[in-house]
Amino acid sequence: MSVLMLQSTQKFKDGNEIPILGFGTYGMDNNEAHRVVRWALEAGYRHIDSAHWYDNEEGCGRAIREFIKENNLQRSDVFFTTKLKLNNGKAKVAKAIDKSLEECGLGYIDLYLIHGPIGGPQMRRESWEAIVEAQKEGKLKSIGISTFGVRHMQELLDKGLPDPVVNQIDLHPFMTRKDVVKYCTERGILLEAWAPLVRGMRLRHPAITALAMKYNKEPAQILLRYSLQKGYVPLPKSSQKGRLISNTQIFDFELQMEEVEHLDALDEALATDWDPTDCP
Repeated sequence: MSVLMLQSTQKFKDGNEIPILGFGTYGMDNNEAHRVVRWALEAGYRHIDSAHWYDNEEGCGRAIREFIKENNLQRSDVFFTTKLKLNNGKAKVAKAIDKSLEECGLGYIDLYLIHGPIGGPQMRRESWEAIVEAQKEGKLKSIGISTFGVRHMQELLDKGLPDPVVNQIDLHPFMTRKDVVKYCTERGILLEAWAPLVRGMRLRHPAITALAMKYNKEPAQILLRYSLQKGYVPLPKSSQKGRLISNTQIFDFELQMEEVEHLDALDEALATDWDPTDCP
């Protein structure tokens, strides 16, 4: 495989690019997000993942704006993702997009996702239509979905709507989601892995610790390297400065193909949080 670096990117089917390692901010309020996102940017992350649901778009945006100004960077040097909280009608979704833009203060959003499929087919369709329109208006660079099952994705296609460029979902060796991965891969939809560290639930699993010992790495670094080699974009999250730095130190080793396959075989359909992929 090609040599990966922290600065490496993957290309979306719309032509835009996304840094291959993101930084998640779930569970952080604005003040904590501001502080920790600054640490992440200083550590070399250039991809920050937020959401309306997290209630920290302002803190994330403020940290990004300050970092850009202090380091004479361009807005395009930092990739920012946020997400729609509710599928509650086209007009309300359009307002939610404007609210997220106002909160982050970044001028545009690099990647905007429907946070989940809850609400039913009609509401999902209206959400996606509003998002597509906002993209045409230049408010959103790329658009995608999160925690959508195959049926939800096929629904959009059947209605003649544009494909999302990404599906952000709970994805790790203990939840391999073969059906979702197959569908997305065939359609050129990139997969982002939230909770790539399995929320710490399997860091002591013998298969993980054995590889950590072999490569002189932390178990978390093994899981992140697995995600990268699967072609996913992992979104590790940590409020500890040392840990978020450690999570970037995954580019000086490579798992063997059979080791990746062995990790795949650990699948136990382990959902680390909500899993609405089967909702109506």
